[in-house]
Amino acid sequence: MGDLSWLIQRPVAHRGLHDASCGVIENSPSAVEAAIAGGFSVEVDIQLARDGEAVVFHDFALDRLTQGSGLLAEQPSEALMQVRFRATDDRMMSLPELLARVDGRAPLLIEIKSAFSGDVRLALRAVALLSAYRGPAALMSFDPEMIAAVRDAAPHITRGIVAERRYDHPEWKDLSAGTKHVMRHLLHWPKTRFQFIAYRVGDLPAPATRLAHALGFPILAWTVRRQADREAAKTFADQMIFEGFRP
Repeated sequence: MGDLSWLIQRPVAHRGLHDASCGVIENSPSAVEAAIAGGFSVEVDIQLARDGEAVVFHDFALDRLTQGSGLLAEQPSEALMQVRFRATDDRMMSLPELLARVDGRAPLLIEIKSAFSGDVRLALRAVALLSAYRGPAALMSFDPEMIAAVRDAAPHITRGIVAERRYDHPEWKDLSAGTKHVMRHLLHWPKTRFQFIAYRVGDLPAPATRLAHALGFPILAWTVRRQADREAAKTFADQMIFEGFRP
């Protein structure tokens, strides 16, 4: 599995070190720079633009965070790069732009967003870009198919799985009970061969993470926001993915 100590050496800023009240929006250039300046690792999300480029953004739609509107996947990356975040001059980044900006200054954890459609183009685009990147970086996703695609295409790129126990949020309503069971208990291991786990802090400890931890897999706890979360992360994980405060 190699030396993955870099994954847990620093607290990980969730979507960068953002604070909307100060005009620093999640997944923006300013949030990434603030995390680096603070000495933290940087976690970001990526989505697939209409033309197949990976862009740094969490939501499937633009409306909540930007001056744009509509579904991100329906717009080409060139247009998305011109979209401004609300109440700021920051614009959306492509994944190539993010990698050039960070340039090894901090560890990167990149979450591949997925609609669980079986489309793994975003994973393959991320693999193509990270294969030429020289800084510490990892790809992770809730979707086992994305991580299996990363493993098949580039086994040398560090890969992780994001998981939780309940999957009761409306965003998971289209997943079958069987799929949720597999994801909850990390039963996709033969296919994904994940190298680390990011697990919901409120669901720790979980049977799957106890076993994985005993076997030497690094555990990251997401998303740590409260003191109780910090205590749980300290007890049951190796590092935290945090937001809303400075560790």
